[in-house]
Amino acid sequence: MRKRLIVSAASALSLLLAVPASASGPGPQPGAEGVGDPYYPNFGNGGYRVSHYDIRLKYQPATDELEGTTTVLATATQDLSRFNLDFTLKVSEVRVNGRLATFATSGEQELEITPARPLLKGSPITVVVRYKDVPSTVQRYGGYSAWRRTPDGAVVANEPLAAAWWFPSNDHPSNKATFDVSVLVPNGTQVVSNGVLTGTSSQIGWTRYNWREDKPQATYLSMLGIGKFDITQDTTASGIPVYNAYSKDLGANAGAARASVERTGELVDFLSGYFGAYPFSSIGGFVPNIPSSGGLESQTRIIYGPGQFDRGANTSVVVHELAHQWYGDSVSLARWKDIWLNEGFAFYAQYLWSEHENEGTAQELADYAYARYPAGDPFWSVEPGDPGADEPLSWPVYLRGAMAIQALRVKLGDETFFRILKGWPTEHRYGNATVEDFEAYAEKLSGQKLGDFFTTWLFTPSKPPVGPSGAKPAALTAQGNGAVPAEPKSWKKIQETAAVHANRR
Repeated sequence: MRKRLIVSAASALSLLLAVPASASGPGPQPGAEGVGDPYYPNFGNGGYRVSHYDIRLKYQPATDELEGTTTVLATATQDLSRFNLDFTLKVSEVRVNGRLATFATSGEQELEITPARPLLKGSPITVVVRYKDVPSTVQRYGGYSAWRRTPDGAVVANEPLAAAWWFPSNDHPSNKATFDVSVLVPNGTQVVSNGVLTGTSSQIGWTRYNWREDKPQATYLSMLGIGKFDITQDTTASGIPVYNAYSKDLGANAGAARASVERTGELVDFLSGYFGAYPFSSIGGFVPNIPSSGGLESQTRIIYGPGQFDRGANTSVVVHELAHQWYGDSVSLARWKDIWLNEGFAFYAQYLWSEHENEGTAQELADYAYARYPAGDPFWSVEPGDPGADEPLSWPVYLRGAMAIQALRVKLGDETFFRILKGWPTEHRYGNATVEDFEAYAEKLSGQKLGDFFTTWLFTPSKPPVGPSGAKPAALTAQGNGAVPAEPKSWKKIQETAAVHANRR
């Protein structure tokens, strides 16, 4: 199973259609049907920015019927005659600033809204969308659905698309917002989402769960789990609340899952030593009973597919997903092509954990990876800094991406390197950034020009002539043309994790 949605090659190509230009001329104009992302230009929308989502749902597991009212708080960034939200479910009513609005649907997930009155640039917008549907029956992009039914409920989370199957949004990571999620379910059923559980309430036969994420969150990092769970709660040594949930029927993997995810607090404190203070108000893991070996770094409440624990406990994958809370969630990519900022650093965190556990140093792991692939191997044709729309989460983004980070460590020395590693998520906390932004930050802190370095490691479709150690020792010659270093003890576990994430085995 794949870690998360990677739109198929054919579907990805369909997403590359040019965004229609807004009409020119004076007066209010329609907002763009996408943000113009280099990979997926129709994702997200133009003309406004969202600051908050209030999502109120009622869900019946027996029928998979979802009924909802989402209130979107936004600000117009231009004079608007019309604007879009990204949504796939059946809508019954839309109001804008209290007045009924007309609406229509188009494309794969466009909800086109025409307010009763034009909206002026800088003005606040309150959009209320009422809807009711059976999400698992809604398919887009050639048969894809982000909504997964389970024997006792449902799970929705994926990358890059999932939000549109349960709430209307400006679905691109460049527009982060805060969230309130309130879900009514039959008694005996539980709800897990992002942030902190602020309370529950009951009525005859039903229970409502209220979750809040008060820090900016990208829409693809929102998650919802509904079912019957075993819950554990604790705090990290530094006092951060930990909330973990496990489906009750995980079978043989239940013990290994708990042995891994219950170490979340310890591992947050470990990573804080490298990345700085943990950026959110809670953390935890969720292991649903879905047929998946993947994982997703959904903000504060990470989803782990049960298949991650087929071979026993796996702290390496927990380290990977937790590292994303700094690299990917707090500091989010500005464009999908910047995915190295997420995955390269999360993969490198596994190297740091390996060092800590005395199962192979970061240098040994990077050298071993560099030696495994001959210069002509297609592996080197992927540029981690711009991997392409067809496979943004391809294997080299992780593996070559982590090699690049180790090579940067060697080039700059540990003192400067670790200042950068900790300073970056502090400098850009709760914001968005590009690979070019990271290069500029590394140059500022190191006092060195690094353009050639980043071009070689991230933007050149061939094997770097010098390995991550900064030299070409005989042990690092191409596989088949010389010796390959001994395999570090942690290699197989790290490779398993990243291979699943990168959709490769």
